[in-house]
Amino acid sequence: MNTSAELVIRFADLDDIPTIGYLAQQIWPVTYGAILPDGQLEYMLERNYSPESLNEQITKLNHRFLIAELDEDAVGFASFGVTEKAGVQKLHKIYVLPQTQGLGVGRALLDFVIEQILDEGGHTLHLNVNRHNKAKNFYEKLGFTVIEEADIEIGNGFQMNDYIMEKLL
Repeated sequence: MNTSAELVIRFADLDDIPTIGYLAQQIWPVTYGAILPDGQLEYMLERNYSPESLNEQITKLNHRFLIAELDEDAVGFASFGVTEKAGVQKLHKIYVLPQTQGLGVGRALLDFVIEQILDEGGHTLHLNVNRHNKAKNFYEKLGFTVIEEADIEIGNGFQMNDYIMEKLL
């Protein structure tokens, strides 16, 4: 990472909803434009990143969001939360602006999540990744392994075709 740039990872709150939505709008078309069927990108952005959806994720579903800032500019975000299995948490989201990928921001977000989980006595982190998303390689380099394939109906005739990955902490 550029040593002159300062990276800060912080917890997000409801005031950060517009920032998270903006980042998703910048990142998703680059990440998924070539791998999702027509219409699914827009459907999923609205479903997952509308202000109402983000508010519900934070207030009702207890997803904890993080913001990554590089020189005080928001460049990425992540969210994670507990699962029904004791000691297992799920990384729901981790996204970094394309122009800042490769600078260590994604790794820093993931390290922060893992530190939080370990501090709470957790031992395992799960995540879903689209089977055609090159981020799978990123996760494998950081110690995740594929434990399952999942085809998940998400509405409007769309489905997510994911790998479920796991990292023992």
